[in-house]
Amino acid sequence: MRIDVVSIFPEYLAALDLSLIGKARRENLLDLSVHDLRDFTHDRHRTVDDTPYGGGAGMVMKPGPWGSALSRIAAESPVTGAMVDKPILIVPAPAGAVFDQQMAYDLATAPHLVFACGRYEGIDERVLEHAEEDFDVRPVSIGDYVLNGGEVAVLAMVEAIGRLIPGVIGNPESLVEESHSDGLLEYPVYTKPGSWEGREVPEVLLSGNHNKIARFRRNKQLERTAARRPDLIVELDPATLNRHDRDTLWHNGFAVVEGHIVPKSEMPQE
Repeated sequence: MRIDVVSIFPEYLAALDLSLIGKARRENLLDLSVHDLRDFTHDRHRTVDDTPYGGGAGMVMKPGPWGSALSRIAAESPVTGAMVDKPILIVPAPAGAVFDQQMAYDLATAPHLVFACGRYEGIDERVLEHAEEDFDVRPVSIGDYVLNGGEVAVLAMVEAIGRLIPGVIGNPESLVEESHSDGLLEYPVYTKPGSWEGREVPEVLLSGNHNKIARFRRNKQLERTAARRPDLIVELDPATLNRHDRDTLWHNGFAVVEGHIVPKSEMPQE
């Protein structure tokens, strides 16, 4: 996979040289380049922003530098002219579609991703309109809050996507068992010592009975998700739940009613 990131603070992305993403870059599993937007300016002050038309607070990123940067990247894209989809341009923005694990899986299969890190009040809208000629443009949000710029969001998204590329994670089975991989939060984990600060590792994990351990972990997933993310519970497909799952959900405040999972408090009263 190729990833290009454009920012006025390229040093902010230095963390992409660390840990598993940095290792993937060194092993050529991930071709990742960070570009300084100011390198695409044409004045001695390297100006990237100006006042907004119509008035208002703050500054807006100028279209010229962005147009030049994206045109260069599009021209060098490994998919340019190929009989495949366009490279995907991801623009971190509070008004975008919410980034989640399924989106990470989908983007991990793309041959070329480009991230545009906006700053100030955002990027001139004409940039995104013009970019649609060369890119599949997707505004994306990592949550319902506002950041100073897109760099933090890009760090999060690149890590979430990059770790799904084959070979990046040493043990691929760990991807199957983690939070959100099956619509539930991950179960709690433990390691040595067996007793710490008066707290014991659950006995079932020491039993060697793999069926009981699997059931314990599944129960903990359901319990944890019901307590912390009830919105995920109601989105589960009841057809994927066995009798033990349904019992666990019942004891944690949820029931299957007419093919849907609902909080018991919302069940029709007889």
